[in-house]
Amino acid sequence: MTTASDQPDSTSGAPILTGADLHLDFGQTRALRGAGLSVCPGEIVAVMGTSGSGKSTLLHCLAGILSPKSGSVTFAGREVTAMTDVERSALRRSEFGFVFQFGQLVPELSIVENVALPLRLCGVKGRQAAVDAKGWLDRLDVAHIADHRPGEISGGQGQRVAIARALVARPKVIFADEPTGALDTLQGEQVMTLLTETARETDAAVVLVTHEPTVAAFADREVIVRDGMTRSGEIKAEEFAR
Repeated sequence: MTTASDQPDSTSGAPILTGADLHLDFGQTRALRGAGLSVCPGEIVAVMGTSGSGKSTLLHCLAGILSPKSGSVTFAGREVTAMTDVERSALRRSEFGFVFQFGQLVPELSIVENVALPLRLCGVKGRQAAVDAKGWLDRLDVAHIADHRPGEISGGQGQRVAIARALVARPKVIFADEPTGALDTLQGEQVMTLLTETARETDAAVVLVTHEPTVAAFADREVIVRDGMTRSGEIKAEEFAR
């Protein structure tokens, strides 16, 4: 069950996104058992847990990708769990940004076209979308690969591009699922620095799923997921090394 400790500090302001008492089963497996959390504008929350704990499932419910069996998800006063599939898709295009472990860039598109894609899906004309995309690539120090294809760039560069794509439409919430999982330590630190700094500059909330304490250290607050339930607090780093 979600407890008060899973909520932001009272000094953080009103939450922009809240998941409460979320339950979800995959067949006979209980993935979520009353999990939940809230995040405020500009706040970075690390969701930690071992493999199979339910942390990615929680993120997908908060993002409207999965529909929980019961419980509620509310974004900016609107109940996401009551929306239609079309409404949730529109929400993900206009208000949410995503960074995944392997970037998930479209291989057939150039880097600048990949970054511009969220804007194009929101109806921004091609020329303006490209200008905005190039601006974000320059901001993240990867403007020189704008005309490359995803298969021609490194993993670290790919994650910088993924961050640019996540931020180009200036979303209210960024969902980052193991964004450094495929990177070495140095690249991971660089990616997390860029992600957190640019999110704070745009006042975007970040829900960051990770099992790495060094990655979670970039967050303002940690929420632990265990057996489909959430709680806040410290936990020994070795518990996430398994």
